[in-house]
Amino acid sequence: MTRDLARTRADVALPLAQFYIARSRATGDLRYLGYAEGELLPWVGSPSPVQPTALVLQATILQSRHAFDPALVELDRALAIAPNNAQGWLTRATILRVLGRYPEALLSCGRLAPEAESSVVQLCEQSLRALTGHLQEAYAEVESIPPAALPPPIQAWRDSELAEMAERLGEDTAAERWFREGLRVAPEDVYLRAAYADLMLLHGRAAETLQLLSGYDSFEPLLLRIVIAQRLLGDTGMATAAGRATATAQARLESAFALEEQRGESVHRREQARFLLDVEHRPEASLAAALENWRVQREPDDVLILLRAAREAGRPDAAKGARDFLAQNQLQDSRLEPYIEGARR
Repeated sequence: MTRDLARTRADVALPLAQFYIARSRATGDLRYLGYAEGELLPWVGSPSPVQPTALVLQATILQSRHAFDPALVELDRALAIAPNNAQGWLTRATILRVLGRYPEALLSCGRLAPEAESSVVQLCEQSLRALTGHLQEAYAEVESIPPAALPPPIQAWRDSELAEMAERLGEDTAAERWFREGLRVAPEDVYLRAAYADLMLLHGRAAETLQLLSGYDSFEPLLLRIVIAQRLLGDTGMATAAGRATATAQARLESAFALEEQRGESVHRREQARFLLDVEHRPEASLAAALENWRVQREPDDVLILLRAAREAGRPDAAKGARDFLAQNQLQDSRLEPYIEGARR
C-alpha cells in the first residue's frame, strides 16, 4: 500500500527513500539503494515535476556507489531549483572533499549559511581547513564547539572529525577518546567503528579490534579489519575453529572484490588494495588497485594505502601523484611521514 502511494505522492516516496538509504547504511546491503532509487524515479525526471529533495537523495545514492561525478550533476540540478537547500550544499561539499577538490568544497560549505546551524557550517569549513595546512588550528576550533547543544548525528560528526584530526596530529590517545565518545553517541556508525579499528590495528591491538567489530562482519570494510586482526593473532591454521573462520572470511572478501571488478564498480577499491597488501601480501596487485582507487577518490586513507603499496612493491615513483597532492594542499598526517621520508631518501 505504502509503495503504491509513493508512485503518486512525494510526501510518501521521499521518506520511504530516506528509510531505504538509512537501511543500506545500517546493514551494508546495497540492495536497499536500488529500492530507494525505485521510489525516487517518478520524482527526479520529466514529465513529473522535479523534486529538489529527490535529486539530493538520488545524489546520496550515487555517492554511496562512488559515482561522484553523476552525483554532482544531480546536486547541481537540485541547487538550481532550490539554491537554499542546505542538505544539497552539505552533500556537495562532502563529495568534493572526497575528490580532493578542497577549494570548491569550501565554497559549498559557505553556501550552507544561513539555512544550516552555525555548528554545521563550522564543522564543514574546519574539516576542510584541517586538510589544507591548518590542522592544529582547525582541531582547536572544532573542539571549541559545545557538544551538549548538538543533535546526536552532528555530535557524532564532531567527534569523528576530532578523532581523525587528532590521529593525523599523532595524538593517538586523544584520537581514541574521541572515537569512543563518537561511538557512545552513534554506536551504529560503521565509518567511526572502522576508523577506530584502524587506530587499534596500527598499535597491534588485534584482540581489542575483534571485540570492537564483533557482530559487524556483514560490512565488507569491517570484515577486512576482522581478517587483518585475526591474522595478527595467528588465527590462520585450518586445524582450529578460529583458523577456519579466518579462511571463510577471507574467501568472502575475495568473492566480493571479484564481483565488484566484474561489475566495473569501485565502492571498495581502497579496501581491496589493503586486502591485497595486508592479507594476501601481493604488493604489485595492491598497487594496481590503489592506483585505480586514486583515480576515483583522494582522502587521507587513499593516500596512505597508495604510499604503502608503492613502497612495498618497490615502486615509490608510482605514488608521485599522491605526494604531489600532499604538497599542493599542505595536507598534514603523521601516519604518512614514514612513507614520505622513505621516498625522499
